[in-house]
Amino acid sequence: MTKTTITSFPDPHGFSADPLTDLLRAGARDLIQQAVEAELSSLLETHSSEQTKDGRARLVRHGHLPEREVITGIGPVPVKVPRIRDRGDGQEKVRFTSAILPPYLRKTKSIEDLLPWLYLKGISTGDFHEALAALLGLNAAGLSSTTISRLKADWWNEYDRRQQRDLRAYFRKPHTLFGNML
Repeated sequence: MTKTTITSFPDPHGFSADPLTDLLRAGARDLIQQAVEAELSSLLETHSSEQTKDGRARLVRHGHLPEREVITGIGPVPVKVPRIRDRGDGQEKVRFTSAILPPYLRKTKSIEDLLPWLYLKGISTGDFHEALAALLGLNAAGLSSTTISRLKADWWNEYDRRQQRDLRAYFRKPHTLFGNML
């Protein structure tokens, strides 16, 4: 028998994105790549007149760093950051660090801002992974219950610091909320 009778269904635990989300992720990936390439081009252009002793360009492209995923509001987006090679002798080495994609960025600011709100709305530490998987997909790595517990401890530390601030200087200043009406 050459014909199979088994019907394959998508994994119910997997994150099945719709075509629009796939298009948005691809567009985000391409836009990020273009912006980072523009940053690199600017750096290379700035140093284009510099040469090594044997007449070669001092800075050259040198491949890419390993691809990584950045968790965004539309789910994980794969990104690649280009590298440069500085062939200069005895000078301080020039390095390329993207302002858009800092070296250890794993989640966008909007995702970092989302986490405290979910906590304040009553999502328990153990339920964060499930809630974020529904919002961002199962590939939302780095948002485990351990990470949430660490962030929660940081939030409490920040809260304690704010509670211990001296506010007397604030109350000594004349308030201009109502102008000269008071």
